[in-house]
Amino acid sequence: MTGRVLITMDDLEVGVPVNAALEAAGLTTAMVSAFDDLRSAVRRSDPEVLVFTGGLHEQPARELGALARERDVSTLGLLEPGVRDPGRAVHALGLAAWLTKPVTPAEVVSAVQRLIERRRLQERTGILGDSPAIHEVIVKIEQMAPVSSTVLVEGESGTGKELVAQAMHSLSPRRERPFIAVNCAALPETLLESELFGHEKGSFTGAAERRLGRFELANGGTLFLDEVGEMPVSVQVKLLRVLETRSFFRVGGTQPIHVDVRVIAATNRPLKETVAAGQFREDLYFRLNVLSIYLPPLRERPSDIPILVRRFVRELSRMHGREFHGISAEAMEMLIGAPWPGNVRQLRNLIESMVVLSPGHEIGPSDIPPEIRDGRMRFLPAPVPESRREIAGQELEFIFRSLVELKMQIEELRRRLDDGAASMEVIDLGRTPARGVPAGAPVYAVPADSPEDERSVLYRPGMTMAEVERSAIAAALEETRGNRRRAAEQLGIGERTLYRKIKEYAL
Repeated sequence: MTGRVLITMDDLEVGVPVNAALEAAGLTTAMVSAFDDLRSAVRRSDPEVLVFTGGLHEQPARELGALARERDVSTLGLLEPGVRDPGRAVHALGLAAWLTKPVTPAEVVSAVQRLIERRRLQERTGILGDSPAIHEVIVKIEQMAPVSSTVLVEGESGTGKELVAQAMHSLSPRRERPFIAVNCAALPETLLESELFGHEKGSFTGAAERRLGRFELANGGTLFLDEVGEMPVSVQVKLLRVLETRSFFRVGGTQPIHVDVRVIAATNRPLKETVAAGQFREDLYFRLNVLSIYLPPLRERPSDIPILVRRFVRELSRMHGREFHGISAEAMEMLIGAPWPGNVRQLRNLIESMVVLSPGHEIGPSDIPPEIRDGRMRFLPAPVPESRREIAGQELEFIFRSLVELKMQIEELRRRLDDGAASMEVIDLGRTPARGVPAGAPVYAVPADSPEDERSVLYRPGMTMAEVERSAIAAALEETRGNRRRAAEQLGIGERTLYRKIKEYAL
């Protein structure tokens, strides 16, 4: 293994043999003393791991610890024997790992190599943190990536479930093949089935041509099913068959399609509860849950917040071209103590707002939003009662029916306009406009046998159907002197539709 290690010279009896052992293991090393320019030493050596050999409570060690945190350098502390409270030193210096003296050089080499491997795996996966929970997640990703078994990723919204799936794909033998993601909660039942399995030409109204589904597009690669717990039961049955037989039929198709796809599913609520409520098939749950990973919410791993903040600050400062002078200790403590119901996604959005809105000075407590500063951010995820789900379903059905009705009304209006246009005579643009029409306004089209000042709808060559519709509505409003109910009756549409059109056309 290659890597760069910086070793303190506080305890030369330990530091010198450790330095020799690390060099013998193929690592590039450098040593730093309390009398050196610490910032220059860190910048010059650009270490991946910093080893404290002693003097953890002294000022140079604290300065080195701060520099290591700024640059996301992993730190290993060699603690003196008999230390009653190692956690204090670990917290003060942000140690990623520690060993208690006496230690052998081989033990230190092994610990340094593990830190380098963990750091590089985190860089490859984008999953950051030094908490035991995140270490467990990273180890599981590394173990599960080489196989093709299905994986169930559970965790609240914003914890990074898709990031886990992408990491598993990028570390797998399928990395050169497609990674396809589908949000099962974002599509209605009919569209979800077509989206997953594809359809044949003419299989349903609007199927003008054959379309490949996500399973076919992901052949040889990985298919990520996000919010799988929201999948309709009818689609669950077909998904179960695909997982068992590795084959399926397109919608309207008669020939089986065989695929080699690894499925990684994710859910933001425990599927066991969904199964118990009869909303998810038990056999599908066991088929998806061959391997499982749980992503803990951010409030359960507050020690990871400083690491995430520093990474987000660097990324977003570069992205927006803003200089960022850091966050004060008091402000960081506020971020660490917040509950973060939106998890990592919410933290990243907050850091982005601070980078953009507070450039040029260090972020202090007054720059933290009040809901975080005052501890009022308490809206944690809660299960939706069954009665509320039924009400939501009824509301969605009402909205859908309203949209269908609205579409029919628009089609009827267009049909009437088309029928009216067929019996109209276009007035020559050179003629005098009808009475009351200002110069330069669109010319009125009138029936050929009507008086010139009897207007029915506005029209001129080159106008689009939307412009004709706008003109018709404007004429009706003018005729009824702004009485929307009467104008809607004249146009043959509902008042709600008319209100929307008035707003759409800025009438």
